[in-house]
Amino acid sequence: MAGSPISGPAGVAFFDFDGTLIHGDSLPMFVGEVIGRRRAALALADAIRSALHRHVRGRGPGCDFPGSVKAIYLKRTLRGLPVADALAAAERMVPRVRWHQPMLDVLKEHRRQGRRVVVATGALDLYMPALLHGLEVDDLLATGMEVVDGRLTGRLSTANCVRLDKAERVTGWIAGHGPVAATWGYGNHPSDLPMLALMHKGEVVRIRRKSNRR
Repeated sequence: MAGSPISGPAGVAFFDFDGTLIHGDSLPMFVGEVIGRRRAALALADAIRSALHRHVRGRGPGCDFPGSVKAIYLKRTLRGLPVADALAAAERMVPRVRWHQPMLDVLKEHRRQGRRVVVATGALDLYMPALLHGLEVDDLLATGMEVVDGRLTGRLSTANCVRLDKAERVTGWIAGHGPVAATWGYGNHPSDLPMLALMHKGEVVRIRRKSNRR
């Protein structure tokens, strides 16, 4: 992560989650809590193969290859899951998350300076509130899952909050909560570059060491 003092006017700091505030990807961890880690790993590998075959034929369900993998993975692993079970799985995830302490410190420093903090992530809105509990986060922009009669359908209820879609969500948030004196953004390369390009100050985060403190 490019290091520099946090100073300047009050404003808003936007943080990616996976690979920025935490080590790795939270979605396979969540699915592992739902169906078991081994089954989750096998399901992800199968989703990658299936998405590849579909994209070769021009029939991928997502707007790009990673989006197709995610759509297939969610449908095959979460369809029919009761929301109550999903929320229970989210609570079981909490002690397993490996936090990136330097970025947590940056987040807390923004709070100390009176700035709003928003987490903008492709992770699911099902489990993110449990993971963010105890952090002073003002708002969450995440990927929504469709629910019918108390169960997940396996389909998304929002756009996948990554890349250009994330940038559009952040732009909408700023427009709806302005005026904003200044904006800071933190995310990883390359998926968060569209969001970081919107910021007065955007930093690419590269995690090099394990960190579990919070």
